[in-house]
Amino acid sequence: MDFQQIFGKTPEMQASAPGRVNLLGEHTDYNDGFVLPTAIPQRTTVNLGFSKDGQHHFYSQELDERVSISDNEHTPPGFASYILGCIRLLQQEKQAIPPLNLHVSSSVPMGSGLSSSAALEVATLRGVRSLLNLDLDDVRIAEIAQQAEIQYAGVNCGIMDQMASSLADTDSMLFLDTRSLERQVIPFPAGAEVLVIDSGVPRTLATSGYNQRRAECEEAARSLGVKALRDISDPQAVENLPEPQQRRARHVVTEDNRVLEVLQGVSAQRFGELMNASHASLRDDYEVSVPALDTLVAILQETPGVFGARLTGAGFGGACVALVEAGKAGAIAQNVLERYNNAGNTGRILVPEI
Repeated sequence: MDFQQIFGKTPEMQASAPGRVNLLGEHTDYNDGFVLPTAIPQRTTVNLGFSKDGQHHFYSQELDERVSISDNEHTPPGFASYILGCIRLLQQEKQAIPPLNLHVSSSVPMGSGLSSSAALEVATLRGVRSLLNLDLDDVRIAEIAQQAEIQYAGVNCGIMDQMASSLADTDSMLFLDTRSLERQVIPFPAGAEVLVIDSGVPRTLATSGYNQRRAECEEAARSLGVKALRDISDPQAVENLPEPQQRRARHVVTEDNRVLEVLQGVSAQRFGELMNASHASLRDDYEVSVPALDTLVAILQETPGVFGARLTGAGFGGACVALVEAGKAGAIAQNVLERYNNAGNTGRILVPEI
């Protein structure tokens, strides 16, 4: 149902934000490291208006779920926690936010590692910014969105997802230094395009090993006497750490180095090799892959026209991303998906939209 059907009137503002796929730099953002995401075509859209009964009312079209809440009530679970988190953080910055009606619709898949939560947060903040004429730039929107996810949804995330949703586009890659927030737009390697396939295995960050991995990295950084693992560039420096800190730190250090190599300019073939190495590191050192992801990546990697492939997002399920020959993503996707699903899986093509 649309805004009119839910709230009995037309919306006063609309805003949207894309999901993202991360090409390289996985689990590096909360280590102050380097990432390389791009936006995907799928977007989350919010329609907003003013509520007249003193309560906020949020409706998710995909979930067919409605939540009504007052400012002084506890944060509800589910999709509403992201929205209310954004509103309450704005209020903490002395922004006057009146009761709102907010309708959410989204084509960003949930549970696939494509940042549906960040898209919801950024779209919400963009909508409130426009509705109330707030003085917020796109970087500040990303920062507030990140804090909404940490403080109200319970996921101790880095800032990559929100920065990508707020600043990236689908035509290029966004190199981001997550410590300084310095960024640079980089073209895709010549002759290549992006393919994303969902493994069909959903994952939930807050209940996965995500927060555990972050804690292990922080302990490794303390053991090495640095603020964060991005301050280590030589993988040999981590070899005396106890397990599992050694393997966690080795992944982060080598992954940062892979992103920095791309920044110097690499061919599509070399980019693919770096993606393959990234998946092996995520599987073996970071231990965030699952059998379905490994199967899908293996099929992709052995398919003609694929330069490289890896899991994308936090892992524990979700999607895989591949760099493939330009103009061939659709055909490659159909071939790979047929093989993958014939093995008893239930994957689907996400990018390109077919």
